[in-house]
Amino acid sequence: MTTANRVNDFTIKIATVNGTGSASANTLLMKSIFRSGVPVMGKNFFPSNIQGLPTWYEIRVSRDGHVARSGTVELMVALNPETYARDVRELAPGGFLLYDSTWPRPVLLSRADITVIGVPLAKLCNENFTGVRTRILMKNICYAGALAALLNLDLERIRDLLGETYGRKPQLLESNMKAITLGFEYTRAHFPCPLPLSVERMDRTAGHIMIDGNTAAALGCVFAGATVAAWYPITPSTSLMDAFKSFCERLRIDPDTGAKRFALFRRRMSWPRSAWCSAPHGTARALLPRPRGPVSR
Repeated sequence: MTTANRVNDFTIKIATVNGTGSASANTLLMKSIFRSGVPVMGKNFFPSNIQGLPTWYEIRVSRDGHVARSGTVELMVALNPETYARDVRELAPGGFLLYDSTWPRPVLLSRADITVIGVPLAKLCNENFTGVRTRILMKNICYAGALAALLNLDLERIRDLLGETYGRKPQLLESNMKAITLGFEYTRAHFPCPLPLSVERMDRTAGHIMIDGNTAAALGCVFAGATVAAWYPITPSTSLMDAFKSFCERLRIDPDTGAKRFALFRRRMSWPRSAWCSAPHGTARALLPRPRGPVSR
């Protein structure tokens, strides 16, 4: 199938730098597509959770409900200069590449068989926001706005999603929506929108929820009876423990006394391993998440 006929059937890959707020933007995009009634799958790829290292996020939009990776990338968002060359090579022939044109790179990003879309994300944010950290974070939200224009996503639906996240923080809600609108309006004004890779409303997600694998695993551990956990932070399994802690704080509290019926240990060198290994002998079910998956006893 060519890119001329990929409505509700394509893959986006977003290349960014870890620690710049891209996770929030990617989740926002996925939820917006999901709320449009279109099945969607997301997958994060990164060497670690260390700030500054490369990270990639794939979003597969599949009208047929496929949840595995497609093996091709039709739309690449290249926002990490260190991985530009790799990201451009990975894009399928006939695909589209979105990048921050604040710093043009005509030679590096040139390929005769793709369409390059340059949006000055950093420039837009520098002109409209103050503070280095704020500008970096808003740049990632700004690319979500550019993608919303290219993919035909509903801005009001995106605003509703932001309201669910920042409802109690109106300043954050407005600043995020401002960044999205900046990217959306610039892209609509300078490029044909939507792309052939676009989202059209369906009714394929009714009765479904969107949940990531680590959160599902954490909930499974709670229902399997786990009450003790030890882990080393800043790894791909960190979100599993964050979710496990959140579920325990809701489901592992004594209703009469308010006492916590769970114990969590952050690993320092090897000492939590002894706590984990001894837990079963004390009749507590325990787990030790690792980057390659949780181990339970």
